[in-house]
Amino acid sequence: MTSNREPHTWRAKLHTIIAEADTPAGKVFDVTLLILILTSIALVMLESVKSLDERFHDFFIIGEWVITIFFTIEYFARIITVKKPSTYIFSFYGIIDFLSTIPLYLTFFIVGSNALLTVRALRLLRVFRILKITRYVGESNKLSKALKDSKAKISIFLFAVLILCIIAGTLMYLVEGEASGFKSIPVSVYWCIVTLTTVGFGDIAPVTPLGQFIAAVIMILGYGIIAVPTGIVSAEYAKNTQPSKVNIDGQDYVHMNTQTCINCGSKKHRDDALHCHQCGHTLQDD
Repeated sequence: MTSNREPHTWRAKLHTIIAEADTPAGKVFDVTLLILILTSIALVMLESVKSLDERFHDFFIIGEWVITIFFTIEYFARIITVKKPSTYIFSFYGIIDFLSTIPLYLTFFIVGSNALLTVRALRLLRVFRILKITRYVGESNKLSKALKDSKAKISIFLFAVLILCIIAGTLMYLVEGEASGFKSIPVSVYWCIVTLTTVGFGDIAPVTPLGQFIAAVIMILGYGIIAVPTGIVSAEYAKNTQPSKVNIDGQDYVHMNTQTCINCGSKKHRDDALHCHQCGHTLQDD
């Protein structure tokens, strides 16, 4: 009987370093990666300051290219360390890694595309792997479930708020008129939404006593309306008192690790798992 266990080749060891946050080498790699991501974002932000760009433009460009080359090597390394590259290339992190690597190369063809480098901030999502937040994925699942369960209630509530804004906006258009800045019903509805959400840009304001009274009522309603969606979601969240679990092969598990299968790229394995729950391939143990 043959084993599908991956030998301790350079490919398997490289996969352990770049894909496993449970190992010391993996943590060092991911921490280094996050430092480079933060540095890259800082360089892009500082480059947008004209006075700094004039003095340190060459330094910013060199720093960006060094980081981009590192990201390029990392991207291709992730591809060659899995048996099915498409599982990584078209995964969420794969797409983010590609989008955060390509912008600087586009500067050869598209002027101003270096501004897209800020998309590298999305790579910071990898911090969840390093901090082992995946162990607390249950809390995330509970919040997600609460939002889904609240969808119908919140939709009805928002529809009612929209109707209220249309009615109040139309009323303000009739009361105030164009002389006060309420040039049309859509503009008046916009003012009502701004007022109801307590944003208050101040670009339009009622001047008549009746209009000011209506505005005061809308402002007071705004405080209550803002709290309603929060209450709906909180109530649904409170219902989920049991720890959220991940179902694998008909079994529910709470504690998960950050291991990634080298064969199919699947995640969310049990702490004591030796084989991938998706394809059965042996997981790395070093």
